[in-house]
Amino acid sequence: MLVQDLREKILEGDLSELLHHSKDEDYATEVAKLLESLPRDYAVHTFLELTEEIQIKLFPHLDHVSQRSVVEDMPKQQIANILNNLESNDRVTFFDILDGVEITEYLNLLNDKNRLATYDLLGYPEKSVARLINTNFTTVRKEWTIGQATEHLRRFYTDTPAANVIFVVDNDGKLVDDIPIRRLVLNEHAKTISDIMDGFYVKLDIQDSIDNAIQKFKEYDRVAIPVTNSNNVVMGVVTIDDVIDEAEEKDTKEIQQFGGLESLDLPYVKTPFFTLIRKRAVWLIILFLSEMLTATAMGFFQNELDAALVLSLFVPLIISSGGNSGSQAATLIIRAMALNELTPKKWLYVMRREILSGLTLGLILGIIGFVRISIWQKLGWANYGMKGTGEYWYLTGLTVSLSLIGIVLWGTLSGSMIPMILKRLKIDPATSSAPFVATLVDVTGLIIYFSFAAIILSGTLLKSSDQSPLGISHVGAITMITLAMPPAKNINDIPYALNDSTVRVPLGTGVLQNWHLTQAAGFYQDEDYSLKLAEGWNYYDVILRHPQQNCMVVYPIGEAWKSVDFTHKEAARR
Repeated sequence: MLVQDLREKILEGDLSELLHHSKDEDYATEVAKLLESLPRDYAVHTFLELTEEIQIKLFPHLDHVSQRSVVEDMPKQQIANILNNLESNDRVTFFDILDGVEITEYLNLLNDKNRLATYDLLGYPEKSVARLINTNFTTVRKEWTIGQATEHLRRFYTDTPAANVIFVVDNDGKLVDDIPIRRLVLNEHAKTISDIMDGFYVKLDIQDSIDNAIQKFKEYDRVAIPVTNSNNVVMGVVTIDDVIDEAEEKDTKEIQQFGGLESLDLPYVKTPFFTLIRKRAVWLIILFLSEMLTATAMGFFQNELDAALVLSLFVPLIISSGGNSGSQAATLIIRAMALNELTPKKWLYVMRREILSGLTLGLILGIIGFVRISIWQKLGWANYGMKGTGEYWYLTGLTVSLSLIGIVLWGTLSGSMIPMILKRLKIDPATSSAPFVATLVDVTGLIIYFSFAAIILSGTLLKSSDQSPLGISHVGAITMITLAMPPAKNINDIPYALNDSTVRVPLGTGVLQNWHLTQAAGFYQDEDYSLKLAEGWNYYDVILRHPQQNCMVVYPIGEAWKSVDFTHKEAARR
């Protein structure tokens, strides 16, 4: 029967099919998923209506939320029966989701043997192999015949995933070898266990991390690995199904962290809305505050932007290339360390490799960037030169190209070294998420970009303001000087500024003849012939515009102004 059909029958109150299918071990996972998809009340009611045998079989396959929901509405005796009949690793997994008071409460429901074993396993670190071991396993002695071992299995064999492998121990219970159960079946009963041993086995220490267990299962392609204590005595066995679950959970958390958010404790669809917001908001706020440094860096280079606005056109292109290269490097290094291909001890090898990679990738992007600027300039689609003449466009292209090389190199180094540093500090490298690396490279990339611009464009697009006089023009008998002050300039940089709201401009008879004031609402003229800015207006909102000329903020040079030294006034010529 299809799961969807089974779901509809459950909602109708018909549990016959569920009871039938739940007896199939392979179908237990699907039935558990089906129960999780039902409304909570339906799911709990349905589970409680099942037989105890089926409840024990289904309980380990339920997610943590469903397990808690079930036990909250279940009689104590029924809970005790389920917990005492679970495999040891499934029982420990359930206790892991409880708080301190609940752990004590449910431990008291266990029999003495299970309580002692569970209490002992809970004493190990949360991410240690001890949390995964199954204490139901089979051992034989090497001096036994295959016939004796087979009879022993008939009497004590427990049908669990761990039973696929049999462990050979000595008289003290110390591990000697492991043999697959098929080897018993394929050999003569008269042979001894030592005759079919190969002497090679893989084991885990009970203090080993789960990550180490995952790696060993990958390397040796085993379905079960024994776990021993410091004396090599077998304490239990870890099976592949439990390791796969842990590997999936680990990968999910790393992917979430790498995406720039706290890892979720529950599946996405079961995570409460405000919990989801909290876990996402923390990293967003951190990245937002970090990205503010980008605005600070751009403000520091405001003079360069004012003098050569063409530089601002390539800011998104430049910094995104650095961020992308950093994210690529971080992804490669984090994954390589997760697979134990790299360790922090290999940092010098990684650095040399990433320097070469960064230079090569930066050169490729730099060439593409220069070609793009050249084509757009030659076709007349854009002007990357100066004053409309385009005479310095090749310097703009050179600036962009060299900046790309430097920023991509810096991005690859940052993206590769940060995870290794965090690993050395015993911090999860996944926390050096791609957004974090990209933000770092954004800020430092601007410094690299404008530093190249200051060196290459100095004296051309970035002409010094010491060149004067600025914009001298003649209107009739009146000599005018045209100043276009950049918005970032302070009003006190303007000659004859009286205070922060008044620009002193002598307005003699005929001086403003044929000129008119635009945006007149922004200022007014008082009796001392000064242009006074209204509240809320900036000085650059004041515009004197001639009908035949495109002049901005025009000051007449009269007798009183001849002594003014314009060579040291900060103003950009337009």
